[in-house]
Amino acid sequence: MADHNQSEERKRKITDRLLEFVVAPFYRLNISRKLMLGFSVLLLLLVGISVFAMYNLNRLNEINRSILETDLPIINISGKMVDVILAQERYFQRYLILKSPDDLNEFWNKQKELSQLTDQLRALPGHQVYPVYRIVRLQTEYKYILSEAIGWIEDPDSPISKAFEKNIKIQQDKINAVIKVMESRAKQLQTQKTAKTATIGQIAFKTAAILCGLGLLFSLIAAFVITHNISAAIKKLKHATAMISDGKFDHRPNIRNKDELGDLARSFVTMAQRLKQLEEMYLDASPLTRLPGGVAIENVLGKRIAAGAPIAFCLMDIDNFKAYNDHYGYAKGNDIIQATAAIISEAVAKYGTEDDFIGHIGGDDYVLITTPDLYPRICQTVIDTFDKTIPGFYDEEDRQRGHIVGENRQGQEVKFPLATLSIAVVTNIKRKFKNHIQYGEVAAEMKEHAKTISGSTFMVDQRGDDRSRSKKDRKLISLQDLKHGSKGK
Repeated sequence: MADHNQSEERKRKITDRLLEFVVAPFYRLNISRKLMLGFSVLLLLLVGISVFAMYNLNRLNEINRSILETDLPIINISGKMVDVILAQERYFQRYLILKSPDDLNEFWNKQKELSQLTDQLRALPGHQVYPVYRIVRLQTEYKYILSEAIGWIEDPDSPISKAFEKNIKIQQDKINAVIKVMESRAKQLQTQKTAKTATIGQIAFKTAAILCGLGLLFSLIAAFVITHNISAAIKKLKHATAMISDGKFDHRPNIRNKDELGDLARSFVTMAQRLKQLEEMYLDASPLTRLPGGVAIENVLGKRIAAGAPIAFCLMDIDNFKAYNDHYGYAKGNDIIQATAAIISEAVAKYGTEDDFIGHIGGDDYVLITTPDLYPRICQTVIDTFDKTIPGFYDEEDRQRGHIVGENRQGQEVKFPLATLSIAVVTNIKRKFKNHIQYGEVAAEMKEHAKTISGSTFMVDQRGDDRSRSKKDRKLISLQDLKHGSKGK
């Protein structure tokens, strides 16, 4: 029993290997070539059927043309020649009795007609298989005998006249006998050719039917193999889609095709990996603005640092937001948070690119990662739009005064200006950063300085990577190396 199972297992493995050897080249074809392969089978059979049919049709045409151009005309001419000879004999007999010149003229006219029919025989294609030249020779001898006999037939009872009359009759019988043989031969060949056409037609029909059946069979097999290969890949992709929709981003569709579906499967795997990253970013996103949070910011910034891409890291913070939140409540504060996110998104959509990244660290802090050539216009647009939009979130009285009255942490009454926006910009133009932490530290340092300036503004770090300075010296001159951007009015 165990030996039997092992034998069956070996057979199965051999069969699988053979099948793999045969099918493997098929998997390497793209869809268009697979379809062309399926159609080529049918096309080759159609070409074969067409060539075979044309060949047999040409044979039938040649046979029918031979019948129409040779056999039937010979039969027709043979009948006419017999009729002419009989008519000629009648006119000759009447002339012997009546001595009428008209009968003699008709006799010679029939002789001319017989000569014309003989010429027609020699002009027919394929007349060589018939005794045409024998008829020509006998007809020439017949004409000579008639020419000699005309001078001796004045006395029909004379021995010479009787002899000529006998010779004429013998020559006519010879010609008639040969004509009959030729006519019989033509009819026999016509019958043979007709039978041959019927045989060729039957063979052509049967062969064409067999070829059509084989073509249909091979076409069905090719169609089944191709459609099964394509549909199986599509089903696997459909299943993978369902798996990913359930959050199983590590699922890999087992598609061996090297065609467009195989490319799609590989792209599908890449997409799944990207979706996994996006889900991680989504889970880290702010529930209020739906913008990616700290983890996503770190990932994006880390990738761009590793790629050596030009970076402009913009850290944005709303000034006097806590006072607004305490005075108007959290709901109103959330409105400003969402409005600010919308202002940044609109500015990036207008003056940035699809590669620009917007993040929401939390509270009233935002991050924009763009390129050094784009940040000036984007930041200026954000500030201008912010200063035009945010006053509308205040009451008319507070808006007219330009401040709200609140308490500080010590419980003292303080006047807080309307909310403004401070932006700290750090680029890698003059110095390089190893990681996102360094960007964050420099941006935070600059943001604190920017918040000391009244009104909305953005400040750009212009410091170089001078390692010869001590840490203390760098701190002393750091604020002098900062470049102020435009200040909101």
